[in-house]
Amino acid sequence: MENPHAERQAVLLERILKNTSKCTETILELNKCMEEILQANVYLQTAADLSIKYRKNVQYNLSAAKD
Repeated sequence: MENPHAERQAVLLERILKNTSKCTETILELNKCMEEILQANVYLQTAADLSIKYRKNVQYNLSAAKD
């Protein structure tokens, strides 16, 4: 005679494992997409850094020219 409690537990565990597997796949895909975004933003970050340095140099030269 089968134990209904054990059978129900087995079904629930199977559902948990299936959902966990789907969640893991989704997280891995999200990580891949985030890595692609970060790689795409490397040039943007470089441009931003250069712009900040240029602005600081302009401010320094303007303040030096006032003296």
